[in-house]
Amino acid sequence: MNKQSLIEEQISYYRARSSEYDEWFLRVGKYDRGEEHRKQWNNELDFVRQKLTSFAPFGDTLEIACGTGQWTQTLAEASETLTAVDSVAETIELNRRKNPDANITYTIADIFEWEPKDQYDIIFFGFWLSHVPHSHFDNFWETVRKALKPDGKVFFVDSLKTQTSTAKDHHELDDSGVVERRLNSGNTFKIVKRFYQPEQLQNTLSAMGWTGEVQATEEFFLFGNVYRTNKGE
Repeated sequence: MNKQSLIEEQISYYRARSSEYDEWFLRVGKYDRGEEHRKQWNNELDFVRQKLTSFAPFGDTLEIACGTGQWTQTLAEASETLTAVDSVAETIELNRRKNPDANITYTIADIFEWEPKDQYDIIFFGFWLSHVPHSHFDNFWETVRKALKPDGKVFFVDSLKTQTSTAKDHHELDDSGVVERRLNSGNTFKIVKRFYQPEQLQNTLSAMGWTGEVQATEEFFLFGNVYRTNKGE
């Protein structure tokens, strides 16, 4: 499967998965691995949220791949303006329902084709970088650079390669860059899934002209905050 076909299948997957996506985030259904697991998951998420909100107030914020809105409310509460972009209309609609009173500008666009028209103080993406193919990685970060104000910051969170993070009926995670995902209906899709180690990713971004720190929680998550330097421009 070529990269474009894989990206198209990935979009189809998130369209089909929109109504059940939050099961993963909330650790219910086939992601339920017990109360201790859920407690650890939520504690680590709270830790990452605290790191994110330490930058508040945000000013003008861009959320890339906003999904069903698990992070959108936090961003909206701390921002003067919030622009939320996603390629799937179904997840945007769920996001709107969760944030009916927030002042959010929603944009439906293929993130790999989207060109930002404005610049932002904070750019955030949650559980998105792992779905960016290697062939699109540099171009994606160039899009981020264009959208960031000169003194702006980027904050992201993503998954570590932890088997208990995925569903009970999913295959063993590996470093192939592609995984098969099964919906509750039994339908399967192949999507991009690349796992990073904090030091590796930090070094890669540094070579591209980004300064900052990439860290990991105890078990489940990788997160980072970076800003632009002159290097590589």
